[in-house]
Amino acid sequence: MQSAMFLAVQHDCRPMDNNAGSGPKSEEKREKMKRTLLKDWKTRLSYFLQNSSTPGKPKTSKKNKQQTFIKPSPEEAQLWSEAFDELLASKYGLAAFRAFLKSEFCEENIEFWLACEDFKKTKSPQKLSSKAKKIYTDFIEKEAPKEINIDFQTKTLIAQNIQDATSGCFTTAQKRVYSLMENNSYPRFLESEFYQDLCKKPQISTEAHAT
Repeated sequence: MQSAMFLAVQHDCRPMDNNAGSGPKSEEKREKMKRTLLKDWKTRLSYFLQNSSTPGKPKTSKKNKQQTFIKPSPEEAQLWSEAFDELLASKYGLAAFRAFLKSEFCEENIEFWLACEDFKKTKSPQKLSSKAKKIYTDFIEKEAPKEINIDFQTKTLIAQNIQDATSGCFTTAQKRVYSLMENNSYPRFLESEFYQDLCKKPQISTEAHAT
């Protein structure tokens, strides 16, 4: 299922655990894991591509509220290369980029960015406080399950700010994570086979199922 694309995993892009091995065997194991996950990523995106090509509005299942996003046209997909914001503004593009980050062990970056976007829209002071603490616990504090790679000074500032949470608590950290994705993962996504395929003009394929 498409929701499986969004499962959390342990990531190599976060600060390295002090207990993690750094020898040849550890490196080989990490590379093997990445190859396996990359293969799984391509399989899931292929499935995603085949099951999201029907024109119309995104559909939501009543049972599990699972969305089926519309496959973009080659022209729409090409717009993603013009600006990172163009990619994030597309639901299909965002889902694909999130899956790509998972293959690079960096899914926590987009998850944090999305959590911050939701946080900034929160109006209730009580919800603002509870969401701030959850974001801090999930992404900021030391040994957090989805710890993002930001400097100690920024982490300390956030820890102080969430005591009296405002919508700007995570602004600095969000900007740094955005910049990290824009300058590193985003260019690699644009070079990926999946993205290049989306940009190709549709052709009659011998691999396509007869209709």
